[in-house]
Amino acid sequence: MSAESATAPSIKQVALGDLEVELQRTRTLLERVPGDNLDWKPHPKSMALGSLALHIATLPFWIETIASTEYLDLAGMSHNAPPTSLQEILDAFDQRVAAMRAALDRADDATLLGPWELRMGDKVMMRMPRVGMIRGMGISHFIHHRAQLGVYLRLLDVPLPPMYGPSADERPNFG
Repeated sequence: MSAESATAPSIKQVALGDLEVELQRTRTLLERVPGDNLDWKPHPKSMALGSLALHIATLPFWIETIASTEYLDLAGMSHNAPPTSLQEILDAFDQRVAAMRAALDRADDATLLGPWELRMGDKVMMRMPRVGMIRGMGISHFIHHRAQLGVYLRLLDVPLPPMYGPSADERPNFG
């Protein structure tokens, strides 16, 4: 079989191949959230630890929505109530990831290359191919807030798991 006749990878494989790894890293970090400190804030302007963790846990909603709708209208959307336990956060993550995976399973390359809009009422805030929105509003959004959560956990002296290599808390012993 020649290289030309080999099956080309799908858009999902090329553009979203790192999603499963990022989801696993995200859940590992969420598991470290101390359930007895959910109201803690590093600064008065900061989101509470539990609210930040729940926001991260529900971010797969963005990917699910982008993959399965034409747009999302932010007007009238409400925020999640603060969580009362770490289990609530982990359950929300697992439920949202399952729904996201189902939506991505239904999305073919044509769908992923099609346009998607983020709206605020009648105003279109952003418009781009779904796959770009999934990367930016989904995966990059995870990474951004996961880093923020890592800072919160560091300030609380919670050992951090490795993300893209060893953490200062779980450094391998090389000698």
